[in-house]
Amino acid sequence: MTVIAFQDRPPVGDRLTAYDESHLAVYVRLLDADAEGADWREAVQIIFGFDPDRDPDRARIVHQSHLARARWMTTTGYRELLRPRAS
Repeated sequence: MTVIAFQDRPPVGDRLTAYDESHLAVYVRLLDADAEGADWREAVQIIFGFDPDRDPDRARIVHQSHLARARWMTTTGYRELLRPRAS
């Protein structure tokens, strides 16, 4: 299992951040797990690599905040990925 570095809460706001870009795969995995009806605790354990039973409050915050940001990416944030970038 590959463990990724993450913050308890992703950045908020209406701009795509470097954190968002580096965590796109996490966002997709969270959206997939949610669409499949996976238990959020299992998703935290698999995607973020820590035991939600040891710190359930933190696990819930991590899951909910990242899933919310993932949903934002599907409605708004993705547009910035499509824009041409300066070299």
